[in-house]
Amino acid sequence: MREVAVIGVGMTKWGELWEKSLRQIFVETALLALDDAGVDRIDSLIVGSMSSGLFVGQEHVASLLADYLGQTPVPAARVESACASGGLALRMGFIEVASGMADIVLAGGVEKMTDVNGHEATYALGTAADQEYECFHGITFPGLYALIALAHMEKYGTTREQLAMVAVKNHDNGSLNPLAQFPFKITVDSVLSSVLVADPLRVLDCSPITDGAAAVVLCSVEMAKKLKKPIVKITGSGQATDTIALSSRKDITWLESTFQAAKKAYAMAGKKPEDIDIVEVHDCFTIAEICVTEALGLVEKGKGGKAVEEGLTALQGKIPVNASGGLKAKGHPVGATGVAQAVEIVKQLRGEAGPRQVKEAKVGLTQNMGGSGGSTVVHIFERA
Repeated sequence: MREVAVIGVGMTKWGELWEKSLRQIFVETALLALDDAGVDRIDSLIVGSMSSGLFVGQEHVASLLADYLGQTPVPAARVESACASGGLALRMGFIEVASGMADIVLAGGVEKMTDVNGHEATYALGTAADQEYECFHGITFPGLYALIALAHMEKYGTTREQLAMVAVKNHDNGSLNPLAQFPFKITVDSVLSSVLVADPLRVLDCSPITDGAAAVVLCSVEMAKKLKKPIVKITGSGQATDTIALSSRKDITWLESTFQAAKKAYAMAGKKPEDIDIVEVHDCFTIAEICVTEALGLVEKGKGGKAVEEGLTALQGKIPVNASGGLKAKGHPVGATGVAQAVEIVKQLRGEAGPRQVKEAKVGLTQNMGGSGGSTVVHIFERA
């Protein structure tokens, strides 16, 4: 298996992009990644997109985007794993290069979510849950994560204030990210006084509806050396699933798919949790970040809330989590999130993250999760 490098990254500002179409958003971002890589051709295109059919009425996304990027007749594929679609696109691109099937792969993600109303967006996102046994009975994703939050609070003593501290931390980081949808700071009090969505979660505990795209260019390390590009290697990749319905799990506070995907990625990379310098995780809700840091082995089981309160996951903490602002502040165009996480880690490992740069970051990890943890993709990156 060949070693794989990320030689180009691209991302434009996320938000409510009313005047741009899905294809425009993706092509602009992909061109940035190709320019950064210094290449004008690709052998393959992999795109993550969760619900383009429901959000903009467009299926056959692979053909559409290869066409408008000017890359036909290259093979192109659209992959889907709910909110982990971007992470899956990255993994598929990694496999193509590592196996020798392709030399240069563009892996991207895109979602245009604001062309529908709130009800329609809620329905589209709900398709990542169990339609017959969860959604049919009226549950939404804020409701599912509210159940996880209540169970975590009951079992481990996690407080309502600790949940709010996750949002505050990520907005602090996001205020340093010019591409973030919400680049401003908030306070614990503002989180606790914001509109109640699903008890105990309030609107400032929830990631937003977002339009956006992200892209990376992958090639072999050998080719990267010839191109004389800064080399950030993907040394570990893991993917796993869990039951789609919370009611089928032994413990809804534990994200088994994240644990299993991380276990595989750590083993492939020859790393342990203590070797990781910086992490981007799937904080679709504040409780999600707490549960993810535990499942990744970064903090003790049940101690995720305490870790945030003690500043361990802050930008200058022992293990910085979501330096980009995370889904909470950066935004969450569901198909693009996993790739954007990789963009942030690559920038950090190159030393190009500006005011949010983590000092001496050499090893990074991304964790991208589908639904309420029904699927997870984890990648480990190293600066060569």
